[in-house]
Amino acid sequence: MMANGWITAVIDTRVVCSGILLVIVGLLWVTGRLDVRRRRMPPGPKGLPFIGNKHQVPSVKPWRTFEKWNQQFGPIISFYLGRTPVIVLGTAQAAWDLLDKRSDIYSSRPRFVVAGEILSANMRGLMLPYGDEWRKWRKLLHSGLHARRAESYSDMQSLESKVTLRDILLHPHEWDINFQRFAASVATSLSYGRRVNSMDEWIVKENVAAMEYLTSVNIPGKYLVESWPWLLKLPRPLQWFRREPEAHRQRDIKLYTALLEDVKKRMAEGASQDCLAAQALVKEGFGSGSEPMNQKEKVTFSELDVAYTVASPFGAGIETTAGTLATFMLAMLHNPHVAKKAQVELDHVIGQDRVPSFSDKASLPFVQAIVDESLRWRPVAVLGGTPHAVIEDDEYNGMFIPKGSTVFANLSGIMNDPELFPSPEEFIPERFLPSSPMFNADLRPFDLPFGFGRRVCPGMHLARNSLFITISRILWAFEILPTLDENGAAILPDSHNYTDGFNSRPMPFDCILKPRNEKVSDLILREGESAMESLTSWR
Repeated sequence: MMANGWITAVIDTRVVCSGILLVIVGLLWVTGRLDVRRRRMPPGPKGLPFIGNKHQVPSVKPWRTFEKWNQQFGPIISFYLGRTPVIVLGTAQAAWDLLDKRSDIYSSRPRFVVAGEILSANMRGLMLPYGDEWRKWRKLLHSGLHARRAESYSDMQSLESKVTLRDILLHPHEWDINFQRFAASVATSLSYGRRVNSMDEWIVKENVAAMEYLTSVNIPGKYLVESWPWLLKLPRPLQWFRREPEAHRQRDIKLYTALLEDVKKRMAEGASQDCLAAQALVKEGFGSGSEPMNQKEKVTFSELDVAYTVASPFGAGIETTAGTLATFMLAMLHNPHVAKKAQVELDHVIGQDRVPSFSDKASLPFVQAIVDESLRWRPVAVLGGTPHAVIEDDEYNGMFIPKGSTVFANLSGIMNDPELFPSPEEFIPERFLPSSPMFNADLRPFDLPFGFGRRVCPGMHLARNSLFITISRILWAFEILPTLDENGAAILPDSHNYTDGFNSRPMPFDCILKPRNEKVSDLILREGESAMESLTSWR
């Protein structure tokens, strides 16, 4: 008996040792295989086994670290977050070559377990992988946001801009909140055919809360389940990471369905403005007496799918537009000569008997250049928006890019590339004027701030219109001046003091908005009151 026990123990020991040896060999094989792949990939910082470079990527403003790595290792870098390869494109040329020219394989998304699957139930098209569902989402948005359709909203944007001028004249220290209200009202009018008078309205507060939460969880690798998706196989009561995002999902559903039901009600009463929600309801066969217009499509949308889809401009348009307008204000404080030059152009073209309009755009090239430079100088979508994912192994300039890589176009670094933008830290609108020696024809049209390839922002035409009409009128109407300390010295806010989110905007700062003259003040008040009367049908 003792001999048999001893023999069994020896056999068990050998089995255990063999198992350990096999694990070690397997790990060495995997590590070696990864090391071979790593040597063929773009250069980058060395990481640690199994965790990669996660400890080297800061959770606060990682784009600044990526920019430094691009300067150190080259225009394209790679590193690992766990077992996921990450590629960062630090030049516009690399982004154009891969995300634009090879968009057939670079248009997907990484897997977002928390933000995309648990929080959004795969109904937010922004995070959908490339495929039929995403194409359906994109087609629905494009039908209401393409360039010609965007022009149809210009009257509404002009009226809202006049209201904003009036509100700033009456409450000059609330300029930032008035920019946010303008962006919110344009977004809700476009999406739902209804405007907002205040950022304190329920739909605005709920939308801001929804977007803040989404951006807080929409970070690949932030949660353990992102690296270990097998945790989704645990019994639901043991999936501790579900509780909070699922609660937020119910809150989102309540908001989006309430807004869609409101549109359906107004459509039935014949009182609905033309808007994205009304167009989508008719197209998908949910409008009163309507039939689906595309019955042969591979993917059909439920009403909840439609509710999420038409909420996209509402969700994305407020923070980005208002953030760029805040950047414009910051730039004018630091560059008063730029504002003066724009005002000379405005006075020559417009005079002081009327406000600028969309029809003046072609006659105001310097103002248009200020819009472009505001988008470049401090881009809101600092990491190029939601990252792309490559669906096939690829090679670029002799470097291997493995299938499944997460790909960032680091706009913060791209916009600071001195080869593309000489003296990038300086605010120089002339770089966008064809008559300037700094002009680069490759940057026309200047769509870099709005993403790349098939994932370019569908609302970019609407956003550009909002920026032009607001910036041209602010420069026409006001002197933008710094506040003064007790000794009368100017207080200039830090031009690098921006929020930490992936949509980064200036931290709050004060300035003085002084009407250029009394005639302008009177005209702003009259135009603002008239605009409010014209907007009554949008309430």
